[in-house]
Amino acid sequence: MIACEVLRRQYLEAMGITLWQRRVLLANEVMVGTSEQSVVAHGAAPASATAAVGLQALAGEVASCVKCPLHSTRKQTVFGVGSASAEWMFIGEAPGVQEDLQGEPFVGRAGQLLNAMLAAIGLKREQVYIANVLKCRPPNNRDPQPHEVDCCEPYLLRQIELINPSIILALGRHAAHSLLKSDLPLAKLRGRRLTYHGIPLVVTYHPAYLLRNPVDKRKAWDDLCLARDVVKAS
Repeated sequence: MIACEVLRRQYLEAMGITLWQRRVLLANEVMVGTSEQSVVAHGAAPASATAAVGLQALAGEVASCVKCPLHSTRKQTVFGVGSASAEWMFIGEAPGVQEDLQGEPFVGRAGQLLNAMLAAIGLKREQVYIANVLKCRPPNNRDPQPHEVDCCEPYLLRQIELINPSIILALGRHAAHSLLKSDLPLAKLRGRRLTYHGIPLVVTYHPAYLLRNPVDKRKAWDDLCLARDVVKAS
């Protein structure tokens, strides 16, 4: 227990956040791993097991997608990873070079910071679901194009339908604009309880941005607290 508490304090320090009470961890988790296309269930409810199977089938469909030109430059698709019964769903803009190589969203330093953000609110990576608007990496990590977003959106909507999260967090300006069909600055989208196809949505900074601008970690913490309040109220 002491070692776990020390580790949690380290995560909070990485976020620059004052220590607060950990929430109770979720039980009966179902993990869906993208790169291995595997499903591991531990006492999962039938609905969760059905969602996990549905996600696995959808991941196979995405892996063979050729709807837009990005299929010709990708190394592999990056579908998503996490719990099929997650309350929290995090959505970024598109895979980067490491994600394209590993087939998993938010790896590397940005992924480590996202893990720290999750730990700060009492969650593990395995308890949430993490995905991107685009399932393929744009060349040179350029911004997603509208027609690419349109091609991938049905896959994302199906992921959300299967998982049925209590909250969605849009990570960064491009993800927020793609989901909300808005061009408002991030500052005007943050701090508000928005919705995406009926699911409550909160906008926050992308972890890669926070690595470059650590002064805004406090604002990101405020966003996480807002999302936590939305979940509690649901």
